[in-house]
Amino acid sequence: MDLAIGPLDLSAHVDEALAIQAVAFGLGPDEVAVRRQIVLRHMTYPGARALGATADGTLVGFVYGMPNDRTHWWSTVVEPYLRALRNDHWLDDSFVITELHVHPAYQNRGLGRSLITTITDDAAEPRSILSAIDADSPARALYRSLGYQDLARQVLFPSAPKPYAVMGAPLPLRRG
Repeated sequence: MDLAIGPLDLSAHVDEALAIQAVAFGLGPDEVAVRRQIVLRHMTYPGARALGATADGTLVGFVYGMPNDRTHWWSTVVEPYLRALRNDHWLDDSFVITELHVHPAYQNRGLGRSLITTITDDAAEPRSILSAIDADSPARALYRSLGYQDLARQVLFPSAPKPYAVMGAPLPLRRG
């Protein structure tokens, strides 16, 4: 099997990418439709970029992110949680990983690690931030292995059924 990671025109491949996210997160059609509009809007932001992982030419994983902006919705939600712990400075000069998903059939092959390290290698910012469901999971273990640490926990996003953790790491990410 030929696995490859490279630039992804996420706007052109949004439906393929969201199909992966739907399988990974168990999303229904209504949630996918909402996320589709969010992804398309995000890709218009300055500095937004995406990478895809393909297996024999089929998209099996993706990551996208952008330089953080305190006026973006995500930042306005997490800022009070970070401020309470004196970590709100992480919202400045950071590259935010907006989404990272690998199809379950292709997990545990290093694709998630390669996607996140490759996209952050090109970041001009000195650090990276992201949010992940606040539970022990393979994703959180991956982020910790890369140098991400908890900046705030039990962060509640409107309409999200589970709390999230906000994590941050200096760039470049740890290899290992």
